[in-house]
Amino acid sequence: MPRGFVAVTRSGSTEETAMHDHRKLGRELDLFDSDPLIGAGLPYWLPNGAAVRHALEEYIREAERRAGYRHVHSPVLAKRELYEISGHWAHYRDDMFPAMELGGEQFVLRPSLCPHHALIYRSREHSYRELPLRIAELGGMFRSELSGVLGGLTRVRAIQLNDAHVFCTLEQAADEARAALELIDRAYRAMGIRAARYRLSLPGPGGKYVSDPAMWRRAGALLTEVLDAIGAPYEAEEGEAAFYGPKIDVQIADGSGRESTLSTVQVDLYQPRQFDLHYIGPDGAAHRPVMVHRSIIGSVERAVAHLIDTRGGAFPGWLAPVQVAVLPVSDDELPDAQALVRRCVEQGLRAECAAPDRGSLSARVRAARLVPYQAVIGPKEAVDERVALRLRDGRRIDPLPVSEAVDRIAALVGRNSLELWEE
Repeated sequence: MPRGFVAVTRSGSTEETAMHDHRKLGRELDLFDSDPLIGAGLPYWLPNGAAVRHALEEYIREAERRAGYRHVHSPVLAKRELYEISGHWAHYRDDMFPAMELGGEQFVLRPSLCPHHALIYRSREHSYRELPLRIAELGGMFRSELSGVLGGLTRVRAIQLNDAHVFCTLEQAADEARAALELIDRAYRAMGIRAARYRLSLPGPGGKYVSDPAMWRRAGALLTEVLDAIGAPYEAEEGEAAFYGPKIDVQIADGSGRESTLSTVQVDLYQPRQFDLHYIGPDGAAHRPVMVHRSIIGSVERAVAHLIDTRGGAFPGWLAPVQVAVLPVSDDELPDAQALVRRCVEQGLRAECAAPDRGSLSARVRAARLVPYQAVIGPKEAVDERVALRLRDGRRIDPLPVSEAVDRIAALVGRNSLELWEE
């Protein structure tokens, strides 16, 4: 069983949930905001929020690179015909923005990245020796959500999705899906996120889904095999699949037990057929690949919203908007404090100086209560070129040489550690 899997926790009072409402905290902590001139469901990121977002994006790109993915970039809109071929126009049109007329053609803001990645795969010939071919993108997509369901970062109209598609043989598909679940587990552990449960999302009745029973049975059996192999409890639910195939949804829960989907692994036998994708097998003939869709951290917006909701803005050290708050006791130590900030920045840390003009030392300590590391420099520390660290969890570290303190913090941050200190 993946180590990130736990039973859903439904504790937490209404008062506690309100205190950790990401919509309220996100604005109080200068993470994100919105403006009616931009529009509902289209939040903008302030510098603090952008720092969290960029750190998360950098983490997932590196994790994917190490897992054998190659990154691509694709446009955020395309001709309507692309989504007619992919099936989105027929099965997903209600969630798409209307087509735009341009030069006698219709263009659509993309609701998904998979059709673009199918075309990227199709643009070159592929041998079975290249498979599995893993391509990833942190890309924008757009959903025509109704105003009544929009809220904060969890339901938005412009989404930055950590998406990827693996093109592989049928025999490789189970291993690729399982490897994606392992990537999800590692990312959750780094972010301090705990999965509530796994859901095997299957089609339901009606015309929402592609009509091909044999295809659904084959793809569903493959994902069931993966879930059984990792030994994780799961629940099968009808009516939650993508229109083109079943999926494993990794469910998360907020403090009141409300669930949402963050990460997914999907098996798609439909779009490879629609786009006539193929690879050349060892027999020299053309064969149809399987397309495994997977999203490790889901949308950046929903991932950050969940972290705010569950951690009250106390991000893991490597994700915190400001990682080191440098607090000179008086103006006499200000030059040393500024030098420490520069040293932190050179080591790749996000550091700020909270100068005495911002209030008393105790007031500045309180203001920086969510910062993982508070570096206090008094007269004695300045003379000795040392720094006294206060950790967010309340621990105090005896004065250390500045270089040692910065190196130790940078090492923990560089490992994406949830620990604030190691003796």
